[in-house]
Amino acid sequence: MKATRLLIAACLAGAVALAGAAGLVSGARGQMKDVKRNIEVVTDLAAANPDFENFLLVGSDSREGIDPTESDFNVIGSTGDVGGQRSDTIMVLRHDKKMSTLSITSFPRDLWVRIGYGEKSNRINAAYNLGAAMLVRTVTSNFGIPIHHYIEVNFQGFKDLVNAVGGVTLCAPHHARDTRIGLWVRKGCHRLSGIGALRYARSRHYQERIKGKWVSEGSGDIGRSARQREFITLMLKQAAKYAAANPFRAGDVIESVTSTLTVDTNLDMPTFLKSMRPAAEGNIANYGLEVYQDTEADMAVVKLGGNSKATLDFFAGIAAAPIPAPAG
Repeated sequence: MKATRLLIAACLAGAVALAGAAGLVSGARGQMKDVKRNIEVVTDLAAANPDFENFLLVGSDSREGIDPTESDFNVIGSTGDVGGQRSDTIMVLRHDKKMSTLSITSFPRDLWVRIGYGEKSNRINAAYNLGAAMLVRTVTSNFGIPIHHYIEVNFQGFKDLVNAVGGVTLCAPHHARDTRIGLWVRKGCHRLSGIGALRYARSRHYQERIKGKWVSEGSGDIGRSARQREFITLMLKQAAKYAAANPFRAGDVIESVTSTLTVDTNLDMPTFLKSMRPAAEGNIANYGLEVYQDTEADMAVVKLGGNSKATLDFFAGIAAAPIPAPAG
């Protein structure tokens, strides 16, 4: 079975929205005490900044804890199918402390970078294989973006969260499919379950039915990153609606999600949830990076385009915010 690649960061974003919308921050400490802590990454984190803070959000495709009796097991796979873990999603979430605003950008997993502080280059996904600390170093050294906190979540939590909030509504302008992973979306607005959301978010061979013909999107990892950012926005809104309608059940959802989290030892989760309250209303600026496809060492990769500098400088804290990218 091929390695399953899927969106994870929406799981964390949804938990944040639930806590903020339901006013559960003060009661979250008990639920947060069992969150796993990563010690090694702390020495590579930036010192606190009074103006802003950046959270490196990493989605891992680890199969640990997958139940082989589940009906969708053949889609997800197990540690026997795909051992270990890789970073499926790499994003930076920026919190402006003074303005109380949130911004997010993502790095395609095939982005060509220097690994850590060294001279060896590879896809950014390879940095995570060498540990979370190496990924933090790689992001900082390549893009000048200080990372103040690290948060990682695996895909089982993503699937569970989508199901827990009753699914996420996706509005498709055309019929869409990805035959390699069993994705089929009809034109119009539909509510996706956890496994349907996974298929949509991990698609790299996305096709749309336009004027009677199936047309390939053709952007691979680039289009996939855009759909992942779009889905986070949709998840935030749905989670906020769920929390408002079901305030006494939101805590249970948060508890199920936090069991899949790993964070740095310095991060106080209730404080983090308070800072994320704008997300509960879906107020998060989405910034895409301009990239182009290329080849390195016989590998298909993507590289940053010149217009990415404005976004990178903003997340680095040395420039004002550029105009956000359109949703999706």
